[in-house]
Amino acid sequence: MGFFEKIKNGLTKTRQQIQTKIEWMVSGKPVDEDAFDEIEEAMILSDAGLETAQLLVGALKEKWKRGLIRTTDDIRSSMKEEVLKILMPIESPIATDSRKPFVILALGVNGVGKTTTIAKMAGIYRNEGRKVIFGACDTFRAAAIEQLDVWAKRLDIEMVRHADGSDPAAVAFDTVKAARSRGADVVILDTAGRLHTKANLIEEMKKIHRVVAREVEGAPHEVLLVVDATNGQNAIAQAKSFNEAVAVTGIVITKLDGTAKGGFILPIAHLLKIPVRYVGVGEKIDDLIPFNAKEFAEALFD
Repeated sequence: MGFFEKIKNGLTKTRQQIQTKIEWMVSGKPVDEDAFDEIEEAMILSDAGLETAQLLVGALKEKWKRGLIRTTDDIRSSMKEEVLKILMPIESPIATDSRKPFVILALGVNGVGKTTTIAKMAGIYRNEGRKVIFGACDTFRAAAIEQLDVWAKRLDIEMVRHADGSDPAAVAFDTVKAARSRGADVVILDTAGRLHTKANLIEEMKKIHRVVAREVEGAPHEVLLVVDATNGQNAIAQAKSFNEAVAVTGIVITKLDGTAKGGFILPIAHLLKIPVRYVGVGEKIDDLIPFNAKEFAEALFD
């Protein structure tokens, strides 16, 4: 399947929730002001958040007052237009060909699918003919290192690792050094995602920044946060916390196919303005796809 079919399937639960609410209120009836309260509620239930839902509904009301919205189809097409306006600024692919090696620092709390996402990204780059190397910098969890090692062997990708409990920055340094000496195109560093002590996270990330920059100018070139769509508003809270701590440059959204909370991507765009690089819509290796704002908006209301 192409992006549109995959994202449409992934957004099924979210789309059904929004459209059921709209059609129940509006279908077969003239559109009146009460309808917009129902639309706002539908968007809030999809985890779009109050502020973003009010922004959308405000734009719809203005169109309605000008006579541009009369039917359910008008509402759907107008919502698609307004959602696209919000999402377009965060459609921005990672420019992995801008540096060699291009260093990606991957973040995310436990359970969001970070390590699997790293593997899927590596699969994309490998299929494009690029050489990838992993750095197992989450040295605080032996399970994290082992999981990344399993993926590395499955994908035939080299991985740099140290003993459990080692300094994550030392692993990162050795990984980028190995990447330079072996002509790797992309480095992906898997880091610990704990947020219970933000000060520790900041210091750890600063140290990783310093040591990798010694080997590769400007590294890390991407600070990528992985969030789980099923967490909805909690995922937004995570994004805010990480962004305050380490200046996130991109987001990957996982498990979009398992939730009716797909609307949470809207406040990421509206309030955080952080680019969404990829979305995950399934468990297969090719179910991580580059974010496309137009097709996402169409899939949400089609």
